[in-house]
Amino acid sequence: MRSLFVLLMTFASLSLAGCASVPNDPTLTLQTSKTPAQYAECVVPKLQGSALSPMVSQTQRSYRIVVPSKISADNVLEAYKSGNGGKVFIYERHLLASNLLPSSFGRAAQDCI
Repeated sequence: MRSLFVLLMTFASLSLAGCASVPNDPTLTLQTSKTPAQYAECVVPKLQGSALSPMVSQTQRSYRIVVPSKISADNVLEAYKSGNGGKVFIYERHLLASNLLPSSFGRAAQDCI
């Protein structure tokens, strides 16, 4: 009985560890020849087409696209102006089981490069 309890506690802690990522480390960094505005114009319709609800905010040099999640941390995409176009930082939070397949969020981000 005690070994079952230890096994369940180990599994629970590993499952929770898979839900949380370090919030300041991007899961992917991409370079694009598009400006942040052009990149946002490409990626937002793709996210909406995947039944996601992106919220867009912008500054003079960047765009921030947030896709809210009900079961994990929000997915965030930030596109910044750089010398030859833009630099894109993707902060995608996966549940432990969903790491096996590419997400529609990640596919949309990479399709617009």
